[in-house]
Amino acid sequence: MTEHGIEPFDLSSLQTTGHFPAVRLRRLRYHPAIRSLVRGTRVDASQLILPIFVRAGRGIHQEISAMPGHAQWSIDLLADEVREIAKLGIGGVLLFGIPEIKDACGSDSMDDHGIIPQAIRVCKDVAPELLVVTDVCFCEYTDHGHCGALRELGGRIDVDNDMTLSMIARQSLAHARAGADLIAPSGMMDGMIGAIRRQLDDHGFEHLPIMSYAAKYASSFYGPFREAAESAPQHGDRRSYQMDPASDPGQAMREIEMDIAEGADMIMVKPALPYLDIVRMAKDRFPGLPLAAYNVSGEYSMIKAAAQNGWLDEKRAAMESLISVARAGASIIITYWAKDFVRWTR
Repeated sequence: MTEHGIEPFDLSSLQTTGHFPAVRLRRLRYHPAIRSLVRGTRVDASQLILPIFVRAGRGIHQEISAMPGHAQWSIDLLADEVREIAKLGIGGVLLFGIPEIKDACGSDSMDDHGIIPQAIRVCKDVAPELLVVTDVCFCEYTDHGHCGALRELGGRIDVDNDMTLSMIARQSLAHARAGADLIAPSGMMDGMIGAIRRQLDDHGFEHLPIMSYAAKYASSFYGPFREAAESAPQHGDRRSYQMDPASDPGQAMREIEMDIAEGADMIMVKPALPYLDIVRMAKDRFPGLPLAAYNVSGEYSMIKAAAQNGWLDEKRAAMESLISVARAGASIIITYWAKDFVRWTR
């Protein structure tokens, strides 16, 4: 005992083996503020991009039956929706268009006065600071529902890759001229990033970034989207250009590497939840490159349906899904939950 009457601490009583009871991991979970303090994965509204479906016509707000809470908007009604999205602090919007007239080559998509250039101008008029991303593809614009020009290849009708590249370049330029902030090609055509980069650079848009749907799988989870975008193929399917779900993950890395080499500034994995392994692999393989994941329509709709049947808590299931995507490595999440996320977290 010291002169102050204080007993020395008995060091022999310390547990130093790194096991229970000295180590109790529940200490980091017992209090809500501590749980919040030590979270390693966070999702913020500024990381989220909300898809919007814009269609020709006037006075149209057409609910999408397979995606409760979402609708097709005509240009004249789009402004109020965009203002709300901007006010919520969501990171941006991703525009998909349904034109009045579809044809074999998707002419509306390449027109400076087409449905998407019109929508871009509305967005920029009412919310100049809101990030406007445009999907570059053809399935919504062609009368056959495929992602490019068709021709007979090997005894069957398929998308002509190289012919489609010139169409993709023209569509991207129309979006750039209208004021798009970010070009996002989704058709999975070989060489599409190089074709877009060259077109943009040649016309003074060298500052405009490209976010490539670099690893896009031929997924069953796109079903509700095809109603939303009216883009179901009229014959065949898209497995000759979108990736096989059972393919070796190395193929996805090759796709990403090629797109980066051609000038992609950001990369995307689509869908998100069934391909979190690919998201993680891409994050590890390409550190420092912005990585997006698309939390697609089927992922949204299956939670909605389960919640409506009382099988799941919608908020908790949706939030857990978004957290899992961020934890896998995505810093950008395209999701139909964006508006709900802001309301839930605020």
